[in-house]
Amino acid sequence: MNNEERRKDDKPEKKPRRGIYLLPNLFTTGCLFAGFYAIVAAMGGRFEDAAIAIFIAMIMDGLDGRVARLTNTQSEFGAEYDSLADMVSFGLAPALVVFIWLLSDLGKIGWLAAFVYTAGTALRLARFNTQVGRADKRYFQGLASPAAAAVIAGLVWVGQDYDIGGRSMAIGAAIITVMLGVFMVSNVRYRSFKDLDLRGRVPFVAVLIVVLVFVLISIDPPQILFAGFALYALSGPVVTLITLRRRRAERKSHSHSKGSKPSSNQDSPEE
Repeated sequence: MNNEERRKDDKPEKKPRRGIYLLPNLFTTGCLFAGFYAIVAAMGGRFEDAAIAIFIAMIMDGLDGRVARLTNTQSEFGAEYDSLADMVSFGLAPALVVFIWLLSDLGKIGWLAAFVYTAGTALRLARFNTQVGRADKRYFQGLASPAAAAVIAGLVWVGQDYDIGGRSMAIGAAIITVMLGVFMVSNVRYRSFKDLDLRGRVPFVAVLIVVLVFVLISIDPPQILFAGFALYALSGPVVTLITLRRRRAERKSHSHSKGSKPSSNQDSPEE
């Protein structure tokens, strides 16, 4: 071995540079900022701004993961940071916004309802983090926290837009808030739409549908967004009940068909 080869061997191996990917984490930071701003806006009585901020946080949350996958910049740090940002933007922010808006009129019942929602979000995110890589990507187990936050934000936005209030409305808001918390920790399956290929070619009709959706939302954003996400939140339990009924009917028909089959070991007639 000559001196030149020895010098090459003696060189220390280059350690990988430590750092984080900037682009996807910028979107995660935007999600966190929007959630924090929603809380600040609600404390100042600007509930419409708070609801819009939660929807903006949803957009940022949807973009950070897709940007990370498209640019191949996924990391454990990004996953943990995204989960913490989701807890603030879709757990604490919606609960505090709806509590300051209306649930505070119910006293202890109001803040307990908000806490059930917050705890449901924390449990939902913890379960999701433990199931990464094992669960079916086409479906969520339990209602996703951004969708639950969108229902609450839509409810606050509609109520503020039409000046809806009163004790009866507060009780209804408390029931919806608790139900959303329960949906998040349930085993009900929801379609995730993660199997949609955004990089491949799509039919022209798909582009037209997207345009029509934007036009529909622009007609009356509070009502359309609230109705759309409320229907999505209800779709899980409804589809689950229909599936259970169908399976029960199939089991019954299967058992009846088994019972109606003649026995193979029949007694031979007497001689």
